[in-house]
Amino acid sequence: MSCVPAPGTDASVYPAFGFGSAVMFNVQIFGHISGAHMNPAVTLASVIWGGTSLVLGIFYVIAQCAGSTAGYGMLILVCPIELLEGGVCVTRLIDGMSPYQALGVEISITSALCFVCMSVWDPVNEKKVDSIPLKFGVTILGLIFIAGPLTGASMNPARSLGPAVWSQQWAHQWLYWVGPLLGGGLAAVIYKYVLMKKLITLKE
Repeated sequence: MSCVPAPGTDASVYPAFGFGSAVMFNVQIFGHISGAHMNPAVTLASVIWGGTSLVLGIFYVIAQCAGSTAGYGMLILVCPIELLEGGVCVTRLIDGMSPYQALGVEISITSALCFVCMSVWDPVNEKKVDSIPLKFGVTILGLIFIAGPLTGASMNPARSLGPAVWSQQWAHQWLYWVGPLLGGGLAAVIYKYVLMKKLITLKE
């Protein structure tokens, strides 16, 4: 519901707080059960990191895509139809932005999100894990503030898939998969093979 245009709300503020709060709630509720995997890009980063097996990662992605599609179906059931016209919640590019510029934005913001994830997973930070749900919520909020007006700030292929399936609006859908997955994979490789290696070297 975070992206449904509610009367009297700021279109640049409401989605950021809505999505940030939703992520915060889910991390608090499901973090200790499954790691609160809601995003294929984060799951890919976790597989590269070594925290999730490839097989489990595939099941996570299937569940994420199914959940997004089912969730948008529930949104249709509970929202007035006039609020859903025009493919509401479909991630779109701002006028004048090329797909490749948008790809760069999605890679950048998803990398930032996944760097936060890996800093939480890093054993070095095991004593600094208080308020993890709040940290993720504020991260999502900030990234949507930054990039929401440009690309919709998806950062999550599953998040973009559900609205596209129901509205049949597939324009630039590819970049909402390629961008976040590249961003998540790149962040995982850099953190695991560069940043952690450097930290180990410094300790030695």
